[in-house]
Amino acid sequence: MGLSQNRCDVLIIGGGPAGLAAAIALRRCGIDVLLADARTPPIDKACGEGIMPDSRRELAGLGVDLNPAQGAPFRGIRFCDEHSTASGAFPSGEGIGLRRIVLHSLLVEHARQAGVRMRWGSPVSLHPAQPPSFSGEPVLYRYVIGADGLSSRVRTWAGLDRGTLHTRRYGFRMHYRIPPWSPSVEVHWGPLGQAYVTPVGADEICVAVVTRFAFATHHRTPVRCSQIMDSIPALKEKLGHAEVSTRERGSITTTRTLPRVVRGNIALLGDASGSVDAITGEGLAMAFRQASLLAAAVQSGSLAPYAAGHAKTMSLPRTLARGLLLMDRHPAVRRKVLRILAGDRLLFDQLLRVHLGKQPLHRFFLEQAPRLGCRLLLPCRPDLTIGEPT
Repeated sequence: MGLSQNRCDVLIIGGGPAGLAAAIALRRCGIDVLLADARTPPIDKACGEGIMPDSRRELAGLGVDLNPAQGAPFRGIRFCDEHSTASGAFPSGEGIGLRRIVLHSLLVEHARQAGVRMRWGSPVSLHPAQPPSFSGEPVLYRYVIGADGLSSRVRTWAGLDRGTLHTRRYGFRMHYRIPPWSPSVEVHWGPLGQAYVTPVGADEICVAVVTRFAFATHHRTPVRCSQIMDSIPALKEKLGHAEVSTRERGSITTTRTLPRVVRGNIALLGDASGSVDAITGEGLAMAFRQASLLAAAVQSGSLAPYAAGHAKTMSLPRTLARGLLLMDRHPAVRRKVLRILAGDRLLFDQLLRVHLGKQPLHRFFLEQAPRLGCRLLLPCRPDLTIGEPT
């Protein structure tokens, strides 16, 4: 391998959606990029596979337009528990349910067309006080970007690993061969966690479950997809005898904050730079926003703007996650909130506007606080259901 092939403006370590989005954004600025990953595409991950409208907008800003025909569109979010069902519609646009391997393949192809140099199946050696290297050959670079996930080696190598782990939960994902029954992503809340049902094709759905329990209640057996779905009778009934089309895949989801995401000419991106529990569905949108912010900073010749703006990309998702995780930990709170949402379609729609960045959170509280306060104090009505978004 010639030294010139190990020379670049920016070395990105990690070839998931975050790293690929950053590579595409940098190439749009005319910056030479070398991306390396020990894995080979397409890279899969246990996730809900629902790409929200704000994620689509961020990708479109990078020149990546997702075609609904490659997956399945959805028009809103539906919350369900044993007592209530509530649906909210997106204020504009649609989300897309898209298999993770399809998304990764699309991003790889866009990166290739943009002129990103990619080295797949090429682990990067990282040793203290030494530059990154491939098989002992050093890489010459101006900047290093760590986009290598929750357990980032770049973060440790750069001395940026001192952070706070706030929450840790366990996720699993499977696919079922069954036509989607709803135009929304359904979030089923049960005693062991949440199950997210996302349409990903005309005859296939993705079911991702997330739980804070490492072991089933009263048993020392690990909680898995089947236990969580068995604890949600309505979902179990819908799936019936549907064929399981993929094997179960697991992962960990965390909420982690870092005091710094930049050191010198090294920056962290995506989950490597801090994370928010998957309950918000905002992981991809955050990574894509950070990719654009990072490209602008590199083009300016300083990572300081990225360091300053990074926290803003995570502020709203973290606030939303705190509220949703409160509902996860306290069933009585969850039942109360879902009954309020089931009885007030406008309120749910307004929450989705906040979630998608269409309305500031402080304005929502100013406008809705009186109604919310009254409804929280009033006794709950019987079980409620409202219709699907139109």
